[in-house]
Amino acid sequence: MYCPFCRNADSRVVDSRLTDDGSAIRRRRQCPDCGRRFSTVETTSLSVIKRSGVGEPFSRGKVINGVRKACQGRPVSEDDLAMLAQEVEEAIRASGVAEIDAHEVGLAILKPLQKLDQVAYLRFASVYQAFESLDDFEAAIAVLREESLPPAASADAVQRPLTAR
Repeated sequence: MYCPFCRNADSRVVDSRLTDDGSAIRRRRQCPDCGRRFSTVETTSLSVIKRSGVGEPFSRGKVINGVRKACQGRPVSEDDLAMLAQEVEEAIRASGVAEIDAHEVGLAILKPLQKLDQVAYLRFASVYQAFESLDDFEAAIAVLREESLPPAASADAVQRPLTAR
């Protein structure tokens, strides 16, 4: 790390701390040449590779904007969207990759969105899973219904046929 005052190529770390949200490290450094102190902030970079092959930094704002369209008219708050974007970023960072395909980001949004709002999930999934017919929607709805049943209820439904009362 170059000293911003004398451009010396060496510096000594005096103190290190995590930022408030834990996504970066703030370091106090001291130049051995001029003795002045300065701060640096270190973050990991996460790049999203678009279809065109161009890479750009991951943006929670873009996640929120994409999901906001699927949530139009649904009871989803801005705080809910911010939490979803944070959850998506944490999941992607936990995978340990430095570059991720834009389509993979869309797929990473699906699980947290399903928990947040099922109608918004279907809207979003229809784009990212390339639904082509009503059958695709019906299959996705069937999966949602299956997952929303309690474990005992779904097992009973399979074992016992429906009878008229």
